[in-house]
Amino acid sequence: MSERELLQTSRFSVVELASPSGPPRQVIRHPGSVVIVPMVDEHHVCLIRNYRVSVARTLVELPAGTREPNEEPEVTATRELAEETGYRAESLERITGFLAAPGILDEKMILYLARGLSEGLPAREAGEQIENLVLPWQEAMEMVGRGEIEDAKTIIGLLLVDRQRSSDV
Repeated sequence: MSERELLQTSRFSVVELASPSGPPRQVIRHPGSVVIVPMVDEHHVCLIRNYRVSVARTLVELPAGTREPNEEPEVTATRELAEETGYRAESLERITGFLAAPGILDEKMILYLARGLSEGLPAREAGEQIENLVLPWQEAMEMVGRGEIEDAKTIIGLLLVDRQRSSDV
């Protein structure tokens, strides 16, 4: 399939692809990312409050980040967890991978469950407006149910880990 680059940025590119059944499509090419469910202990999860320019407000999210070229997802997860929350994990368990928005984007997100956390200082990027939000697991799940968490990767991550936790009981 032929593609023509329309835009190149530091994190992604936009290309135009020939479509087998219609007009050309514009697609965002992305190196992939990770999302982490950091369990502070058996009953508490660390979410973040993260200001998002795209929607001009602060969202409640799981920590996440973009992979560097050729970087293993577990390396990204370790780095992003520390940068965004300050926590370091004793163990990272890969849960699954999923496509973020395949209608316009080829980004694959890899979901990890982080356990055995130890606190440290975050190393947030310049301009990031992030603060930790440690909540009881049940409260985080209730926030999903009430629509207070709108970020798709966070909803997916929390629901999948909740399902896993329920089957472990």
